[in-house]
Amino acid sequence: MSFSIQHAAEGRFEFDGLRKYFEYRDLGIRQATNDAAVMHVIRAREGTHATGEWHLHKLNLQIVYVLKGWAIFEYEGQGQHKLEAGTCVHQPPGIRHREIAHSEDLELIEIVLPGHFETVAVEGPGH
Repeated sequence: MSFSIQHAAEGRFEFDGLRKYFEYRDLGIRQATNDAAVMHVIRAREGTHATGEWHLHKLNLQIVYVLKGWAIFEYEGQGQHKLEAGTCVHQPPGIRHREIAHSEDLELIEIVLPGHFETVAVEGPGH
């Protein structure tokens, strides 16, 4: 484990994340923790939209905190929720979920343990 600090001016957004309609800015936590955790800023990629696929993540912890804009997610057994600036969500390990829509200015922070995890496409609830 090592000390890590990243200032906004130092970070840059990449297109190589899990979803093609988002851009990801790594905050250096994966490297600092030797893959024990990852933390990144995710923002909407201009001109793209959510595609609504049901999926789940094989992980130990996932927390989302919305900085700006909004997104609508649906969670198995929890229904649809509009996440707005200031919303914090703990998505339990293995919960089936999908993103339905988001604003053009969506920006959020995501924290996940471990730093590398598997995402699995699944059928929606009731199938």
